[in-house]
Amino acid sequence: MAAPMQREDLLKLQSFIEFVGANPTVLNMPQLQFVKDFVEKFGGKIPAGDFKMPDASAGGKCPFGGDAGGAKKAEDSPQDLSEDSEEENAFQSEPESDVELDMEGVIAADSDPAQAMGDSAKEPTEEEVDQAGDIRGKAASAYGEQKFDEAIALYTEAIELNPGNALFHAKRGQAFLKLKKPNACIRDCDKALELNCDSAAAYKFRGRARRLLGDFELAAKDLRQACKLDFDEEADEWLREVTPNAKKIEQHRVRQERRQAERKVNDRQRAQRKAGKEQAKERASSAASGGAEGAWAKKPGMPGMPGMPGMPGMPGMPGMPDLKSMPDGDIEQNPANAAKYMSNPKIFEAYNCLFGKTAPKAPEEKPGETSEPKAKPESTDFVDDGLD
Repeated sequence: MAAPMQREDLLKLQSFIEFVGANPTVLNMPQLQFVKDFVEKFGGKIPAGDFKMPDASAGGKCPFGGDAGGAKKAEDSPQDLSEDSEEENAFQSEPESDVELDMEGVIAADSDPAQAMGDSAKEPTEEEVDQAGDIRGKAASAYGEQKFDEAIALYTEAIELNPGNALFHAKRGQAFLKLKKPNACIRDCDKALELNCDSAAAYKFRGRARRLLGDFELAAKDLRQACKLDFDEEADEWLREVTPNAKKIEQHRVRQERRQAERKVNDRQRAQRKAGKEQAKERASSAASGGAEGAWAKKPGMPGMPGMPGMPGMPGMPGMPDLKSMPDGDIEQNPANAAKYMSNPKIFEAYNCLFGKTAPKAPEEKPGETSEPKAKPESTDFVDDGLD
């Protein structure tokens, strides 16, 4: 049979064995289980532990492929960890600052039951409209006399007769405002704006009610709208009163929104860095486990181990010295050249011992004959049929 390996394959195997001798734990890799089984079959013992690629200072290359330098795991450096922790702590440790507002004049919210709003679907008659107008006049007189409870009751009668009149609701809300009942005032103003969205009085009194509750931003918004629809000096004075607090609240809100946006960006960047580090770890792990495997898997000639010519020096084999004298590759390049060596009886006997079959004999030449091919006799066009 042919020899199992060529010279270059033997050199590769020698390099691998030398590497295993220096790094025996490489045989603990699943890809090399068959080598480990072979060693243990003859009494060898492989040290326990995981294989680590050689240090990059030794050249950074595995003898049979792979980059030792790339096998180092991409671990988080203390600097990266500290930067992430500092960024996160900066957002967490920074307290939510409170806005310093001027709360003078702010009162407690009222909690009285909701007042009657009338039947919105009612269509009042002309007589009812006139009656509601008369009652409204009485209510205004009571308000002027600072009889606010009486004014509220009269406005309620007018609303029952003509519930679709937005001014009745706004004026009753004004009376509630005088009694320090801002929530009741806001309910009446909301109804007035539902009936008439351009009611300047409703915006004015609702803005004042919101200022009493400390809702300065909405108060400023309502008072601006009231002045826009129908400028009023009292409404303008109330607007100037709430503007400083309203600006502070607006600026604080803008800062908080910007801070939240920065936090989202920071969280996203930190997540991207973390994902990049995880990918780097996976690539490093793949390089460490796949470096050795890919090296000899890519080497040509390993699978199948093709034969190599001539293994000289095997004892007990007759004719081996004579076989050594044969030129390398002579028979491989031209199998017909084997016949010229078979005239040597020692080579003939060695061939039979190696391959277990009779070697081909060289063809015997008769005297006067040459091995050159004979030319075929030329044929003629005339054939004698023997009839003459």
